Amino acid sequence: MPFLGQDWRSPGWSWIKTEDGWKRFQFFGCDLGEDNNRDINLENLCDENKENVYMGDVCEVAAKKRKKDYFNNNTKTQFFYQEKWIYVQKESTRERHGYCTLGEAFNRLDFSSAIQDVRRFNYVVKLLQLIARSQLTSLSGAAQKNYFNVLEKIVKKVLEDQQNPRLIKDLLQDLSSTLSILIREVGRSVLVGNINIWVCRLETILNWEQQLNNLQIPKQLSSGMTLSDLPLHMQNNILYKFSDACDIINLGQATPTLHMLSEDRQLWKKLCQFHFAEKQFCRHLILSEKGQVDWKMMYFTLQKYYPQKEQYGDTLHFCKHCSILFWKPPRSLVSQQDCHLALLFKDSGHPCTANDPDNCLMPVSPQHFIDLFKF
Repeated sequence: MPFLGQDWRSPGWSWIKTEDGWKRFQFFGCDLGEDNNRDINLENLCDENKENVYMGDVCEVAAKKRKKDYFNNNTKTQFFYQEKWIYVQKESTRERHGYCTLGEAFNRLDFSSAIQDVRRFNYVVKLLQLIARSQLTSLSGAAQKNYFNVLEKIVKKVLEDQQNPRLIKDLLQDLSSTLSILIREVGRSVLVGNINIWVCRLETILNWEQQLNNLQIPKQLSSGMTLSDLPLHMQNNILYKFSDACDIINLGQATPTLHMLSEDRQLWKKLCQFHFAEKQFCRHLILSEKGQVDWKMMYFTLQKYYPQKEQYGDTLHFCKHCSILFWKPPRSLVSQQDCHLALLFKDSGHPCTANDPDNCLMPVSPQHFIDLFKF
């Protein structure tokens, strides 16, 4: 066995790969071998009347260490991996030892690129919100660092695009509440890392909340057709496509016509039927003064007791045959002449060995993603 260090008892050098080749890793901004030949004056060390000649070096090293720690705690890149799939293993087998954790899955799956896709944005935000509520302490230090890096990219995207600010406000509010509790109970909870890092993270989250609260979306002056110019039945059809009650209410505040359409009983009845079952209606039946069912009031009452149906443009998928969790690649439209090529080079998103991969796929909701790693 070859020894990489100068002494057989030393752990050896650390190397990093750069564009110019492999170079030895430098600690605190200086090479490990730079000061090997420094002459030490023993008389100066033993003289009590003279100032320690190494006091300045110690201060310099401490300052460089603080700079190195600051850099490590503020790295913007995702940790280690940016893959499209991961094998979910819950127990040891002859072929594989160990198990897959929630933090490992969060590190290896490419969530940084997923937030750039409009179909996956809401899915990633909901997943981060569920982790903030109950699973934040179960993440490893690297996963927690990656979590806040992805969160920072989401906040920057919202501030630049000025889209979906309400979703991010709810996420940051849940995260700040969780961190406040964990910091107060630091002696009774599991927090990976220094408490000062978590205090800085909490201050950053509060700063993001302030920026989102001060966000003002400018009015876009357009000479073309607007929503108010559409016929009444088309505006009504647009409202019927919404599955979020807050979006219906916010759109109803735009114009008096949209406000009238947003208060339609049939609209709220369809919304209740979409999210809840008929058995739940009977348990919380609310009647208006005219003796009719108040569907709008029923919706806000039912959402306090029952979960709502979630809709996402794209989600993670789980292959039951391979036990692999992966992002499914988008299907591009091809012409009839290229259909045979599409079948030959079909990309299922992971190395599947099943004869019919599509029958083995199962969409994974954010809550199901977390449940996969509960042992």
